[in-house]
Amino acid sequence: MYQNYTIGQTEFVLNYNYDLPQNHVARLISDFVDSIPQDVLLEDSGAATGRPLSHPAIMLKILLFAYSRQTYSGRKIEMMLDENLPMRWLAHDYTYSYHTINNFRRSQHASKLIKHAFVYFTMTLKDHGLIQNDAVFIDGTKVEADANKYSFTWRRAVEKYHAKLREKTSKLYEELVEKQVVQEMAPELVTSAEGMEVMEQELAEKITKLDEKIKQEPKIIKGGSVRKRRRRFLKKLRHQLSNDLIPRAQKYERAENIFQGRNSYSKTDHDATFMCMKEDPMMNRELKPGYNLQIATHKQFVLDYGLFSNPTDTRTLVPFLTQFHALDFFEHIVADAGYGSEYNYTMILDRFEKQPVIPYTTYQKEQKRKFKNDPTRSQNWEYNANDDYYIDHQGVRFSFYRYSKSTDKYGFKRDFKIYRADKHQLSVKLDELAKTPGGRQRYMKVNPTWNYYKAKVKDALSSDEGKAIYRRRKFDVEPVFGHMKRDFGIRRTHLRGQRAVENDIGLALMALNLTKFGQSISRLETNFINNLKSGL
Repeated sequence: MYQNYTIGQTEFVLNYNYDLPQNHVARLISDFVDSIPQDVLLEDSGAATGRPLSHPAIMLKILLFAYSRQTYSGRKIEMMLDENLPMRWLAHDYTYSYHTINNFRRSQHASKLIKHAFVYFTMTLKDHGLIQNDAVFIDGTKVEADANKYSFTWRRAVEKYHAKLREKTSKLYEELVEKQVVQEMAPELVTSAEGMEVMEQELAEKITKLDEKIKQEPKIIKGGSVRKRRRRFLKKLRHQLSNDLIPRAQKYERAENIFQGRNSYSKTDHDATFMCMKEDPMMNRELKPGYNLQIATHKQFVLDYGLFSNPTDTRTLVPFLTQFHALDFFEHIVADAGYGSEYNYTMILDRFEKQPVIPYTTYQKEQKRKFKNDPTRSQNWEYNANDDYYIDHQGVRFSFYRYSKSTDKYGFKRDFKIYRADKHQLSVKLDELAKTPGGRQRYMKVNPTWNYYKAKVKDALSSDEGKAIYRRRKFDVEPVFGHMKRDFGIRRTHLRGQRAVENDIGLALMALNLTKFGQSISRLETNFINNLKSGL
């Protein structure tokens, strides 16, 4: 037996009054966006006519809410505006096409707005007492780009084939000059695509003149026409220039402009660099196009972020700290051993005037008993500071010889002290030990600045305060990547291009912040109510 069911109605009416709960994340997003000043939210469009622009506050609200619900497609966000009640509440029942949504989150104004949002969110945390002045935690991860992993371009291959092309073009140019076909050009212009186009144009002019002269020749010439043979030769060279050399030169020059110091890029996303991803399911560390994401966290809140094309974390620390807006709030900068280098220590201590709690790569190894008891290590040799000499484990004395300098490929200069084994040791046996198997005097190199920074970092990491601060790194910055990749599903970007990807990641991190902030407020309110009930 079924209940009564009437199918004869001719009208469908739905009346409802909907309001969001006070602790809903949509309300928090709305209040946070509304707290941003209007002069920051709005931009001068410069257009007095045409369709009015969508308000940036509404666009930012709907994007943050969509990202908090793990919805990243423009078409699905458009669908949420029709079907999702909190989204309709945020948008004031307005609807926007996915073109409008995608254009906004790719725009330069959205990029500035997202960066300002992190500044105001940091100030909000500061006002609520959720930021201490002890330490900020920095770490990075690789995010796979929305690009074809097989459409790669390598700089070494481009440089190799471009050099061969220049050599071939130079020989062709010398031949044409020798035969008085083209005029002489500057050496740097000869091998460029612009210079090749000039040569191709001059060849076309020569061929045109030959055509006019050939028309005036008799039809039959004994031994053949010399001008026709010359024309065939010039046409062959022009065909080679226009169909082979010039397109290849343009392709190589265009690729070299895209590299901008990188070793590779993807053809489907020129800003993506091929990096070694840890998430490879076959565990063979396959190279894939991606970006290097750097974040600064405090109590698992992301205070700032940066997107870099450099796959190594060592070279990204200083650029990231330079853009970090809340650096003055903290006294210590905490990161793992991948950031420990002389250049980073120098910049943190001298330029930023902060205390690094960053171990260098061999820090854990140097703490072991085996390393400390190894007599072959120069760190364990006897050193006389007054006379500035070392004595190794065999008794060979190394006296100061001279100073030395070196500059790496990034332009950073290092100062070294060279010590040479004395030619006359205390015994004949030591004289033999002071030489290499090839019969030359032994040398050792010491970097005093690096040793000074290592000692300073050791003191910081071995102190009780340093241990407590560095211990927090594991449960402060590391879980953020877990939430981002597991809970929000961001293992691969959803847009293409440096700015668009940076906006995409920024929206996801801000949505993560607001979600966590809302949960923290709910817990505080619940604890407050429970305390009141227990007090009664």
